[in-house]
Amino acid sequence: MTTTSKAILLAGEGPLYSELQQLITEHGYRVVSVEEAEASEVGLALEVTNGDLDSKKERVRELDQLLPAYVPIVATSLAITATEVAAWTAHPERVCGFGTLLPLAERELFEIAPALQTEEPILSQTVTFFQSLGKETEIVDDEVGLVFPRILSLIINEAAFALMEKAATAADIDTAMKKGVNYPYGPLEWADRIGLDEVYAIVRGLHRDLAEERYRPAPLLRKLVLAGRVGKRSGRGFYVYENVGDTT
Repeated sequence: MTTTSKAILLAGEGPLYSELQQLITEHGYRVVSVEEAEASEVGLALEVTNGDLDSKKERVRELDQLLPAYVPIVATSLAITATEVAAWTAHPERVCGFGTLLPLAERELFEIAPALQTEEPILSQTVTFFQSLGKETEIVDDEVGLVFPRILSLIINEAAFALMEKAATAADIDTAMKKGVNYPYGPLEWADRIGLDEVYAIVRGLHRDLAEERYRPAPLLRKLVLAGRVGKRSGRGFYVYENVGDTT
């Protein structure tokens, strides 16, 4: 697949969509939606929904019906495994998972998670595509949340429990983690930058998939997401922001 001969079909819902669209365009690809896509022109499809799994299933099946069987469908596998996503399709061998967290300008790495059904040429095309965006890639096992999104989200979830239990204020929790373990951001500040809805989707997915108490989402995190207080892009999360949508 070359940047001049093939379009990238970008589908789904969530904060990753706009940043990924910009990144792909900046690297010479033509980005199209499902409605705009000419099936024969699409070299690879990306699906980025994390929050609404029913919507994700509907969109992945739409892509599977629209595109020739040789076109890779690369779907976020943060709230669900790539193996389960592949099971929704008639051509599961062309499905591969991936994951990262926002903001993309701060991320050097995309994690790639082949489903049990993924064929090697599809995995190779997926890795090549993300490397063509100027990012490093790491192939990881197909588990909900992958590696760094899972670990970071669970740290954030624990910080939300600590805040809810009044162990300390949000600012004090963040200061303790920044100065105590040299994190670039405190976990609650980090959550606001990533998007609380994305963090909640990962933790909820882990709890759904593994059914262990240690993965139970903090009620405070869930309430903030339900209230639309998802962090910097909404103007309010664990903190309040004057410049809505500013992730700097």
